[in-house]
Amino acid sequence: MKIPGIITNKAYDKYEDKLESEVLEGKIPEHIAIIMDGNRRYAAEVLKSDEKEGHMKGKDKLEEVLEWCQRVNVKTLSVYAFSTENFSREADEVKFLFNLMEETIMHFADDEKTHENKVRLRIIGEKEMFPDSFRIAVAYAEDRTKDYSDFSLNIAVAYGGRQEIVKAVREIGKDIRDGKMDVNDIDELTISQHMYTYELPDPDLMLRTSGELRISNFLLWQMAYSELYFADVYWPGFRYIDFLRAIRSYQQRKRRYGK
Repeated sequence: MKIPGIITNKAYDKYEDKLESEVLEGKIPEHIAIIMDGNRRYAAEVLKSDEKEGHMKGKDKLEEVLEWCQRVNVKTLSVYAFSTENFSREADEVKFLFNLMEETIMHFADDEKTHENKVRLRIIGEKEMFPDSFRIAVAYAEDRTKDYSDFSLNIAVAYGGRQEIVKAVREIGKDIRDGKMDVNDIDELTISQHMYTYELPDPDLMLRTSGELRISNFLLWQMAYSELYFADVYWPGFRYIDFLRAIRSYQQRKRRYGK
């Protein structure tokens, strides 16, 4: 016998409420980093459509997840939107993605909710690789939110973790060459200060959607002690209950930091 949808929906809602209550009683991660994976597979397997539909659903999901973070008081959300390796995709898809990201951040910059919740936006990555119109949009959005500190949204675009470390080494090498510092002064803090996220806490929790079990060159330096969580669901299909389960998993772990 098939169970009526209204009954399963009520059971789902009840479980979600219970899980949310349990999560809110525990320690909430201050910073969550997400590898948003699975847009194209979601389009092909679930929507039976082209990849653009999957990317559009993924954009909508990011807005939703930011609201979830605010709901449970996660102060910082960092997401991997476009890697340096993604430039090797078909030119039409790359152009579509940058147009979609431009639309997203312009909407974010002008959205009343952004200013009501005082969310600061940072776009991290190799900005010299950005198309001109996208670079202008980034400057506009970052300027409009630069004075906010209640919440932070960091979107990694044209980003690679190894490339970020190389950038830091080059900048430190230049300071040594110019006599601004001595090689013996280099420590972990020195390197951290040259990372895109130097003003932010390192991620407490990194989660990846789509079932893939790797971190794909994302925040390599910053995730030295992050807890990892892999959700076997494509990014557009990621649910609030999946989000809560990730946080509950984080809460159930003992973070010793090597001690």
